[in-house]
Amino acid sequence: MGQALNRVIERQDFVLGEEVQAFEAEVAAYLGVKHAIGLNSGTDAFRIALVTIDLQEGDEVITTPFCFVSDAAAVVLEGGKPIFADIDPRTCNIEIDQVAEKISEKTKAIIPAHMYGVPVDMDPLLELVKEHDIYLIEDVCQAFGATYKGKKTGSFGEFAGYSFYPTKPLGSYGDAGLITTDSDDFADKINMIRNHGSRKKYFHDFIGFSSRLDTIQAAVLRVRLKYVDLILGRLSKLRESYNERLQGVADITLPPVLPEVTEGFTHYTIRTTRRAALRDHLARKGIKTDVYYPRSIHLQKAFSFLNHRWGDFPESEKAQEEVLSLPFDIYTTEEQVDSVCRIIFDFFQKL
Repeated sequence: MGQALNRVIERQDFVLGEEVQAFEAEVAAYLGVKHAIGLNSGTDAFRIALVTIDLQEGDEVITTPFCFVSDAAAVVLEGGKPIFADIDPRTCNIEIDQVAEKISEKTKAIIPAHMYGVPVDMDPLLELVKEHDIYLIEDVCQAFGATYKGKKTGSFGEFAGYSFYPTKPLGSYGDAGLITTDSDDFADKINMIRNHGSRKKYFHDFIGFSSRLDTIQAAVLRVRLKYVDLILGRLSKLRESYNERLQGVADITLPPVLPEVTEGFTHYTIRTTRRAALRDHLARKGIKTDVYYPRSIHLQKAFSFLNHRWGDFPESEKAQEEVLSLPFDIYTTEEQVDSVCRIIFDFFQKL
């Protein structure tokens, strides 16, 4: 890693330098897409995708109420209206039948998030976008490297957005993101949008963003990309260990094991109606857990202008009360997994 960083320091090409171009080519090849364009965050990937398709005020974008706020926020920031479709309780991914019900003449795009590394059921979703001639923008921030029927997530729609937040399997040393597309025209426009609407220095065709992937972050990501399959393999084994040890525990729903998919393994997330008590019990034993996410987007204060209320998306609301992510990264040992599971067993046995 030190050599990679030193190359950038020696060249002093901190903005859109050689490492950025090299990383973009290498990650595009890994993902099986034509163009991969580095940005400063996953959030900007969704904003830039919406700018690229010329989202207008009043246009609707269907997305999930149960994920990180970036998808819905990007829609609002670019003048559109987020239309939420409830989730499948098995996967916490957007429910395709719900999506179909929400499509209208105003629908411009759909943003499905591959939650917890589990791919969305893409075949029926692709049929919908083709039938209605609307854009598909995949949120792959939690599913880098996952596959659906042998094809990488992020390679199905017109666009896909990725986050390389430090906690991800492919993580940077700060904020970093990526947008992908197979369209030459879209790629050309995105390259301009991320650089203040400019193709030539100090000449601007339109107002864009300052959203360039730092060259130092690109150097970090190039090194880590070489090991990402090993990282995902390690996380896959941890998932299997958790599943084996927690199988049969009352009032726990384990992550789904689906046919014809491999997962991105960002989190190991269980569901239980006794989450608050279990989380407190684990905390007293020194076990840190997380909740992704404790409040659905439609219930957030920032989105109160949409006039949603409790009960509008019951599966999302139920998930926010039940999901619990256990310790899960490449440094988690089998012994730690065993300890966490024994503590969970003890908790439920004493009820």
